[in-house]
Formats: sequence, structure tokens, C-alpha cells
Amino acid sequence: MAYQWHKSWNMDYKIAHAGLYDSTQAPPEFGHAMLKYFSLESGYVNLNNGSYGCVPRPVTRFCSELTNKVEANPDRYHRFSFKPLLVDSRERIAKLVGAHPDECVFVSNATAAVNTIMRNIEWNSEDIIVQTSTTWLSTSRALTYLSDTRPYPMLSTFKLTFPTTHAAILDAFRAHISGLKKNMATVSVSGDTPPKRKPKILAVIDSVVANPAAYMPWKEMVAICRAEGVMSLVDAAHSLGQELNIDLEAVKPDFWISNCHKWLFARRGSAVMYVPFRNQHLIKTSIPTSTNYVSPKDPPGGPSAPNFVMQHEWPGAVDFTSYLCIPTCLDFRAWLGGEEKISSYNRCLAIDGGRRLAHMFGTRVMDETPHAQLTLNMTNVKLPLPTKVPKDKRTEVNDFLELSLLREYNVFAVTFYHGDAFWVRCSAQVFNDMSDFERLGIALLELCNEAKDTLLKGFT
Repeated sequence: MAYQWHKSWNMDYKIAHAGLYDSTQAPPEFGHAMLKYFSLESGYVNLNNGSYGCVPRPVTRFCSELTNKVEANPDRYHRFSFKPLLVDSRERIAKLVGAHPDECVFVSNATAAVNTIMRNIEWNSEDIIVQTSTTWLSTSRALTYLSDTRPYPMLSTFKLTFPTTHAAILDAFRAHISGLKKNMATVSVSGDTPPKRKPKILAVIDSVVANPAAYMPWKEMVAICRAEGVMSLVDAAHSLGQELNIDLEAVKPDFWISNCHKWLFARRGSAVMYVPFRNQHLIKTSIPTSTNYVSPKDPPGGPSAPNFVMQHEWPGAVDFTSYLCIPTCLDFRAWLGGEEKISSYNRCLAIDGGRRLAHMFGTRVMDETPHAQLTLNMTNVKLPLPTKVPKDKRTEVNDFLELSLLREYNVFAVTFYHGDAFWVRCSAQVFNDMSDFERLGIALLELCNEAKDTLLKGFT
């Protein structure tokens, strides 16, 4: 009887989007006709979905109504009712990424997932953590912290500069890993006749580099790691909602994480952390440690370690709404036409919009590979600004461009410096069209001219 009551309570929220779109009718064409389903202020051009995502009105409505029902009876919700909703979300996400539901749990964001995984692994001073020169800063800082604290594992950086190609990345990555292994010594474990062990290597691999935006050959990089006996943690912060056919069961990374709030339409902050059954013994505790932690000193009769799913089911009293909205996100995306239709529109617009900007600027796109193999829903375009600018001046120019875009033009895309040049990263979403890229281009042309006459005067 209780199960039926909870099931009914659960289904009540599956119709929370009623009145916001009619699932029996076809959706409008992608582009500005989609803006009515989002809460963006009138006149604002958002070409930066990649940073924070954008929540559709049906999802916002679901979260708001769920919050009201939670507050109507907090005990009922926190003690019983959130659980079947959370299981439903894990099952939907697991199906999307090709994994078992009990290999997937939710955390607040990709940074939290990286820290949970990396701080659970038992490191030795001879062990090596591999990052790239384009690893996201918060991830890189977490890895640096680990190398700065006992027992001081080593941090190795795989240099990555764009433009490049998938083939070049794979060749360089394979050589980097092989070089590390050749230089590793066998370590003695204390004892009169000590056994020998090889130090471990763990490589942190981006599925999509954030800045510059670049789709990586991460599946092939995972295969290289497996062949070399190297562990892999895939930072797929940008994958969900942007990348098709993830298929974790087939690829077999050791760990995989992705935000749901960037491209999948979930409310912030929401991320999935995938740990296959074979590695769950390594994740001894959630972070923060929950009441469901299993100690080796616990008396017999309790749950078995590591109790992975239960530890992350209740990390304490938090707002689960960002996790529980996942089915509503996926239902809305299915109504729009599904993952392939969404990705196809966004990718084509990113490619065409990038080329349009490059033509306006008289420059080029970063991804000039055949079939734009480095491009999903984000594109990088070189700005018409001087090159080889000193580091302190780069920050000043980027701050000027980004603040001016928002304050003076009410349009936004990320600007950054890479490979001795300034670039702009544009994200394409279903509510964008080519006119958004053109409006951004007009704004950036004016701002780049102003920057050359002031901040960059004397540079060429």
C-alpha cells in the first residue's frame, strides 16, 4: 500500500509541465521560436550555454512545484518520497550513457565528482597522475592539491595545443604514457624479502575540452590506457546533452563524470558520477562522508562495503531537485525530437556560425579538420586582435571584452587566449540561429577595434 502511495506521488510530478507544452503536438522549428520555452530575458543573446546551461520552463516549473510539495511535508519527502524519484533519475541517466543504474550516482557538479574519486584512491609517492595542459582549472587545482599533500604523488602534464587533429592527439598521448611507463621504477614494499609492485598511473581525460572547445578522441584514449595498464578518469563535463552514443559499458573507462546542467537542461547543480562495479571498492566514502559509510571496524550484520549507491543517496539534507528533474528534462528533449535531432541542429549551427564569424572577422575557425572532427555544439573563432600578448595584458583584454559584451550589447560568448592568439568560444543551442552569431560578430568587431586603440596599442 505504501509503495502505491509513493508511486502515485511520483506520477503527480510527471505532469507538472502541463500547460507549458502540448506533448501531443509537434514542437516548433529550432531557433528563436524555441525561446518561449526558456526564461531568457527579452533581447539577450546567449551564445554561452556551455558554461552554465539553460533550464527550460517545463523543468523550472517541475522544480518549483516539487519544492512546494516538499515544504508541504518535509518529513514525508525526506524520509520516503524522494527515493523512488531518485531511482527513476538514475535509471534514466544510466540508460542514456549505457551503464547499470547502480553504477551511476548524482553529485552537485563535475568538480565534486573529481574530488570524490581522486581523494578516495590510496596514493603512493611513486604514483603518477596525468593531466593535460587544457584540463579545466578546478580539476587541475584538485590534482595539484593531491600532488602537494602526503604522500605526494607525481603530477605529469600532457601538452595539448590547438589546432590539431584526433590522430595527432592519440599519437602524442600514446607516446606520453609509454614514456612515463619506461621511466617508472619497480618499488619495493617493506619486509625482509619484499614483493615488488609497479607504481600506478591514472590519466584524467577530457571528453570535450572546455577552452578551447574541442571534442577529444576520449574513447580511443581510454583504450590506450587499458592496453598500458593505466587507470582512466574521463572528465565528460560537457558530454551529456551534447555527445551521442556514449556507451560506457563498451568503452570501459575506470571512472566517468558529466554535468547534467550544462547541455541536458537540468537545474544547477547536477552531475552524474559513473563508477563501474569493478572499481566501486576504491570509492570507500562519499564526500562528505555520509551516515551510510561502512567501516571495516563495523560489527557484522550491516551493509557490505562500499555501499556505493546508498552513500550517495543520502549525503545529508540537500536539495535533490536538481537530480530529480532529470526525467522531466529527458521527456522535454524527447518531445523536441530526441538527442540526435538536437545534436544535429546545434552542431550544424556551431559549424556554420563559426565560419560566418570568421568571415566577418577576416580570420579563421580553430577546427579546420575534415568533417570538423573536433566540433560538437561549440566552436572557436580567432579574434582580429594582436598576437603574442603578455599574460597580464591578456587578462585585461578578456575582462574588457566579456564585461562590455554583457553591459553594452547584451550578448555573450566566452573569450580566451590560446596558442598566442585571442579566440571566442560560441555555444549553439536550440534557441539560437545565425542572426545571434551575426549580432555577436558586430559587437566583437567594435570591441576589438576599441581594444586595439587602447589596451593593445603598440601591439601587432
